[in-house]
Amino acid sequence: MKTERILVTGGTGYIGSHTVVELQQAGYPVVIIDNLSNSDSAVLDGIERITGIRPDFVEADCTDIEALKALFAKYPDIKGIINFAASKAVGESMEKPILYYRNNLNTLMNLLELMAPNHVKGIVFSSSCTVYGEPDVNPVTEQSPIKKATSPYGNTKQISEEIITDVINAGAPFKSIILRYFNPVGAHPSAEIGELPNGVPQNLIPYLTQAAMGIRKELSVFGNDYNTPDGSCIRDYINVVDLAKAHVIAVERMLQDKSEDKIEIFNLGTGNGVSVLELINAFEHATGVKVPHKIVGRRAGDIEKVWANPEHANNVLGWKAESDIEDTMRSAWAWQCRLRERGIM
Repeated sequence: MKTERILVTGGTGYIGSHTVVELQQAGYPVVIIDNLSNSDSAVLDGIERITGIRPDFVEADCTDIEALKALFAKYPDIKGIINFAASKAVGESMEKPILYYRNNLNTLMNLLELMAPNHVKGIVFSSSCTVYGEPDVNPVTEQSPIKKATSPYGNTKQISEEIITDVINAGAPFKSIILRYFNPVGAHPSAEIGELPNGVPQNLIPYLTQAAMGIRKELSVFGNDYNTPDGSCIRDYINVVDLAKAHVIAVERMLQDKSEDKIEIFNLGTGNGVSVLELINAFEHATGVKVPHKIVGRRAGDIEKVWANPEHANNVLGWKAESDIEDTMRSAWAWQCRLRERGIM
């Protein structure tokens, strides 16, 4: 067991919970802080069933700086932070921009303010390919231009990256690795944890699996008139376990001072663009289950096409997305079936 504890904010959420599993399997003690606004504490049971270890858990909101101060006082061995605590739905952010700015920015600023006094060595920040906006050229590299955000959600990621950069350039005694995710999908192969949003899903895959299960009438495909081979939007879908493993590598890189740079940025994707209609086909081919779906109008804030050039992460971190899309779709369906078995969904 390693001695450096990792604080995972939003750690009962989708990506957070998979990352906690990988951290614990790598020997890190973990403490999770989450307000359970879009997750459930039962996720802790799933993490424990996979790893044999129940992570410490604090139910609190990261916008509450006094709660964070109390957490650091209780866990003085925290040496790294992975910040997943954020509202994350593009569509919702168009309707509730203040909620997004308040939650996403105040959370980050509170964490950054408390890192130096508590001797935290580094923070891994959960960013997004939304910072590239509608790219001029695909695939995008870390040097691709940052475009004007098409949603308040995307803008919070851009602003957060700027805040981290300004704080570190002002002489903060810690490092940061900014990970720009493409589209995380799938579930842990054990089917013990996966994506389980509260209420109507805002993300594609849980809506897709719920439509396939008959919970939702049908999946809406937003637009088939884009400038893509089949008219639907193209994304880079990355398996959530592959994504989680990159966070462990990033934490180790910071804690072991493997780089002279105080800020590093990496794209995390597969390097393959897959359209929404191709994804539906991949799911149906992998599982043998049909997905009822219909074409509807375009959705505000959506990008036409974006996928990653992941070579920087491949070469510098030694990380690579391993899972193919059909295996990933099978894992998503196994998770949905597990939810049905448990009477949850």
